[in-house]
Amino acid sequence: MKQRVSRTLRKAAAAVAVLASVVSMSACGANSATSNGNIVSVFPGTTGTINENFNPFSPTALAPTLGVIYETLYWYNLASESDPTPMLATDYEWNEDGSELVITTREGVTWQDGEPFSARDVAFTFNLIHDTPALNASGSACTAEVIDDNHVRLVFPTDTDDGEPFTGAYMQEGGILAGQAIVPEHLWKDIADPVSYTNSDPVGTGAFKLSKFTSQSYMLEAYDGYWNGAPKIDGVRYITLNDASAATSALLAGEVDWMSAYIANLDVFLESNKDIDYANTPRLTTVIMTCSNADMGCAGPQTDPAVRQAIYYAMDRDQLNRLAGGGYGEVASPTLLMSDRDGQWITDKDLVSAPQDANVEKAAEILDEAGWVMGDDGVREKDGEKLTMTIQTVAGWSDYILINDTLKQQLAKVGIELETTQTSWNEWNNNETTGNYQLSLDSIGLGVTDDPYYTYSPRLYSENTTEVGVTSSGQNYARYVNAEVDEAIENAAGTDDKEERKAYYAIVQERLIEDLPTSPSTSIR
Repeated sequence: MKQRVSRTLRKAAAAVAVLASVVSMSACGANSATSNGNIVSVFPGTTGTINENFNPFSPTALAPTLGVIYETLYWYNLASESDPTPMLATDYEWNEDGSELVITTREGVTWQDGEPFSARDVAFTFNLIHDTPALNASGSACTAEVIDDNHVRLVFPTDTDDGEPFTGAYMQEGGILAGQAIVPEHLWKDIADPVSYTNSDPVGTGAFKLSKFTSQSYMLEAYDGYWNGAPKIDGVRYITLNDASAATSALLAGEVDWMSAYIANLDVFLESNKDIDYANTPRLTTVIMTCSNADMGCAGPQTDPAVRQAIYYAMDRDQLNRLAGGGYGEVASPTLLMSDRDGQWITDKDLVSAPQDANVEKAAEILDEAGWVMGDDGVREKDGEKLTMTIQTVAGWSDYILINDTLKQQLAKVGIELETTQTSWNEWNNNETTGNYQLSLDSIGLGVTDDPYYTYSPRLYSENTTEVGVTSSGQNYARYVNAEVDEAIENAAGTDDKEERKAYYAIVQERLIEDLPTSPSTSIR
């Protein structure tokens, strides 16, 4: 039995569009010829100091770690349903009851240090994850057995916690085939702490390898022994800049070939610069992430579901998209799914899209009923606590800064005081992973398949979060815990019947619109 799956990349930056591991604005024919050869210069949206981290298990690994240096078994197109492209694997097959998955690995692949790649590296990677729970962000439960140099068997436990019959581990397929980079056994077997390891000398199977690193830029050089043929360029240089304005200037000056950055009045800009082009792939939903759970250590008015609901209805998303997105976004869904690609999984037509216009009356009514009383200064309060919250974004992300500034004005109409703050990317990311924030402007990317399990399990399942102050290796940065959602996600993972899974996802979606741990703030980006 084979399943069709899709691959995901975590958002590298706030962008007009995101495309693979480099992004949308490009200067045609602007590759830089240097003493190192033909080099493509990339601004991935990073501002401030670059922290060296090429650990493919880390949620804060630098952008090219996955896909460019380290590779997965398969690659899947995020933009549409399509057949998988074999990478380090060429075939896979489930046994009859879905308890074992046999993977055929590609022959003739070498690691970037010249050592041969084999099925033993695949087995080592998944056994390392199994034996190191902090690395297991995908929830994979398998152990691995080497059959021979080109075949590995992944074995899944068949005992179920609730005593129900085992129905197969098919829902783990996407994370295994598309979501996990493979690491070399001969190097990683000697690493004492793979969780905190920053991997300053990464060795993958990808088309490019690290050649130089500084806190302001780093260089990847082509790996001539790449299994799919030598790259057509000699290298890629990743740089950090102060903000989107600096990125635009660098693009115009020919110092950047590809970049992810907000450009105001994009149509006018392109008309004046004929050698620059862009691609718009609206596959990220901009959201207000909330530290939502007081029981997990979150503090502030946003731990009240009524406050989160009021924010949801008080936003004028049409205005936000026109101001910050230039009108290039698509309508987002509160289900966190892509309504055009994933509409089949959205069972309630009222949840296909978030409200585009503000409903100030409904937001005010929600707050009134929850006991938040309007003060003389225009800010509500309850039990002596002001309805004041801080929202963070990254310094230099011009569009997100504009969103926050506009939100401040919009939410003030219902008595919510919003304080905006800008930080370095490193601090912003650390605040989310440790839960040291109230509100954070971020984006939700696609899961490793179009099945909602791969969107919901990482971000909403309680085992993928930690208490505030502890770094979370999962993506549930909202510290969201809901037993009903947990049960629905677990049940969805336990069946390969699409209609049954759809019913379980309907439960998740119902709870999402009530609890709103993450709230779409603008259209899909």
